[in-house]
Amino acid sequence: MKHSQLFIDSLIHPKKLAAYRLLPIGKVIQYTFLLITLVTVFSLGRFAAGMSVDTFDMNSLNGLTEYIDGIKWLLYPFTFLMLFVFTTMLIFAQIALYALAGLFILKIMKRRGEYRHIWRTTTFAITWATLLSMLADYLPINSNIISVFSLLLTIVLLIVSFTKYPKQPMSK
Repeated sequence: MKHSQLFIDSLIHPKKLAAYRLLPIGKVIQYTFLLITLVTVFSLGRFAAGMSVDTFDMNSLNGLTEYIDGIKWLLYPFTFLMLFVFTTMLIFAQIALYALAGLFILKIMKRRGEYRHIWRTTTFAITWATLLSMLADYLPINSNIISVFSLLLTIVLLIVSFTKYPKQPMSK
C-alpha cells in the first residue's frame, strides 16, 4: 500500500483506519516518519523565513547580524536535526497517549483489540491533528482552541474507526 493512499484515507475515510491496524509495523512507522518529516520541513521553513537579518532593526546588533550571517550554513542543519528529534519525540508521545486513551475507549465500546492495533490506528488518526497544528499560526483562531479541537477530532476519529473493530464475545 502506498503512503499517499494511507494519507488520503487518513483524511477522508476514518472507517478504513481500523483495517490498517493489520498493516506491518514497518509501514506504520514509515508513515509516522513521513508525517514527522513533513512537520519538520514546514517548521524549518518557518524558522528560515523568520531568521531574516532584516528583522533586526537596531544599530547595536550589527555585529550579531554579521555573526549570524556567517554561521547560517551551520545553523540550518543543526536546527533541522533538533526540530526532527523533538518532533519525533512529541509525535510518538502523542500517539502513545492517544492509543492508551483508545484502549480505554475500546473497553467501553466492548470491542476486541490490542494496544499494538490501537497504536497503529492512532498513527493514522492523528493526521488531521498534525496538519491543524502545522497551520495553527495561519488561522485566525486561538491555538488553545485548535489544540482542543485537534484532541476531540482525534478521539472522534478513533471512535469511528473502533466501530469496525470486532466485538468482544459474549461471556456466559
